[in-house]
Amino acid sequence: MSKCVFCGGEIKKELVTFVYEDADKYFFVEHVPAEVCSKCGERTFSPDVTDEILKFAKHKIKPQKTVEVPVFDFASKGE
Repeated sequence: MSKCVFCGGEIKKELVTFVYEDADKYFFVEHVPAEVCSKCGERTFSPDVTDEILKFAKHKIKPQKTVEVPVFDFASKGE
C-alpha cells in the first residue's frame, strides 16, 4: 500500500474534480484519475493525466458543459 510523501497517510485511487485557476481564468475537469491521501487529502496525478489536463488548459478540447458560478468578496461582507 502506498503512503503519502507529506504525512504518511494511506493513498487511494479516486476520480476527482481538477480545478484550474490562472488570473481570471478558471475551469474544472471532472472524473480525473488521481492518487489521494486519505489523511491530508493531497492529490497526485500521473504524468499522462497531467499532459491531458494541459490540453484542456490550452483549449484544445471543447468543454462538455458551462456553468454559472456566483462569486463573493469576503472583504465586502455583503455590502
